Amino acid sequence: MAGQVQALRRRIRTVKSTKKIAKAQELVATSRIAKAQERVNASRPYSVAITKVLAALASNASVDNPLLVARERVQRAGVLLITSDRGLAGAYNANAIRTAEQLIAQLRSEGKEVALYVVGRKGTGYYRFRNREIAASWTGFSERPSFADAKKIGDALIEGFAAGSETEGTFGPEGIAGVDELHIVSTEFKSLMTQNANAKPLAPVSVDEDDQGQSEGLRPAYEFEPDADELLDALLPKYLNTRIYAALLDSAASESASRRRAMKSASDNADDLLKRYTREMNSARQAAITQEISEIVGGANALAAAGSDV
Repeated sequence: MAGQVQALRRRIRTVKSTKKIAKAQELVATSRIAKAQERVNASRPYSVAITKVLAALASNASVDNPLLVARERVQRAGVLLITSDRGLAGAYNANAIRTAEQLIAQLRSEGKEVALYVVGRKGTGYYRFRNREIAASWTGFSERPSFADAKKIGDALIEGFAAGSETEGTFGPEGIAGVDELHIVSTEFKSLMTQNANAKPLAPVSVDEDDQGQSEGLRPAYEFEPDADELLDALLPKYLNTRIYAALLDSAASESASRRRAMKSASDNADDLLKRYTREMNSARQAAITQEISEIVGGANALAAAGSDV
């Protein structure tokens, strides 16, 4: 009985220690959600403004920019997957990877090769463990991405898209993994309880201005200096980088929300375990005390019986 009580006490100490870690992680994740949402909201005006400008430029320019024109024959598609650098984030990474796998299967069913680009150590580790080829990967900033990080990713993807699938080689110093279209798999932050992994086309670029409330008939006429084609060439890469940055920020907020939910669940489970182990320990102690009392009473009765026989 004493050994059982000691074992339960050790379990209780372990659960209490784990609960402290989970609670600390939950509090950190909660604070990061608010900061991530602030960054998403702060980046939105720029995204809205550049979308408006590009919509106006596209209507005035000759549509021959490589980033706007769909390829007649798509041989290879690039897929950018955004995951986290750290674990303990519930189903966040699993959902993103599953969405990417569904997209990859769909692209391959259409007869397209797939070049995989991965953000985050979890996604990179998943594919390398399975000996899956990765064209390029970026790590170390999943929780606090900067626009410089998005630009670094965007420049690599634009370089591959501009090269096209006719270019042989692998991404990096040895050459470029040329692709004919680009897709991005990220996690959209809806609320503290809801985050959805989704796949969206990235290139060729389709400038969507529906959210701005402007229709083709209401768009004002502009005079551009320099000309619209030159401005389009300069702004399209920035627009792609902005979309990647928005996806990184949304994914960062989703990662923190998923981690907060997972840590709260772990903390609640720890409370349940503590209650159960405490009940078991009290029952074991009570049984041990009852056994000791029974032994004492039995011994006293035996002594009393022996004394009466004398």
